[in-house]
Amino acid sequence: MRILVVEDEAVLADALAEGLRDESYAVDVAGRGSEAEELMAVNAYDLVVLDWTIPAPSGIELLRRWRAAGNDTPVLMLTGRAGLADRVGGLDTGADDYLTKPFAMDELLARARSLLRRRARPLVAALTADDVVMDRGAHEVKVAGEPVELAPKEFAVLEYLLAHKGKVVSRTELAEHVWDDSFDAMSNVIDVILYRLRRKIDGDREEKLLQTLKGVGYRLRDRRE
Repeated sequence: MRILVVEDEAVLADALAEGLRDESYAVDVAGRGSEAEELMAVNAYDLVVLDWTIPAPSGIELLRRWRAAGNDTPVLMLTGRAGLADRVGGLDTGADDYLTKPFAMDELLARARSLLRRRARPLVAALTADDVVMDRGAHEVKVAGEPVELAPKEFAVLEYLLAHKGKVVSRTELAEHVWDDSFDAMSNVIDVILYRLRRKIDGDREEKLLQTLKGVGYRLRDRRE
């Protein structure tokens, strides 16, 4: 899952990005409305955390433009405006949820998860492929009933593959949804992550779940073959 954080207070922006990355989300950060507008034009985000009062265009103006253009990406609006009229105005403009400052990071994460669950493709609590079971809420993976420890990016890649099991997923698609805007497409990071995942979920088993389709991408089978 890839999230855009639009916040001009550097300390808060860094804290939000760190908290979201700790949950295995890929995060891009914009400190100005114009920067956020550029990022939204070239990237597909699953959620936007948007501050109301950022350098022009403001958060509320950005939201108005996105909705007018038909962009339905979920938006969690952040603001110091606690008045009822402001909350109603933000929601009427197209915000999916509204959080006033100051707020607890745990609450923001809970609201982010809630918004992601409302997507057209629901965020189910558990993902499976044969004997591989991922509990998203507990952030745990088991293979044949045994817990498997995964690094954050390994977890995020496996989550994406499980959500698209049976389908071929390209390197570009993985890069766009699991890594942020600073990712170097020329690096071998994706290959390394897939190599580690294959060792952890397939190991020495004769029947494999994770396939590499040379020159095309990767596919996670529904069952071992």
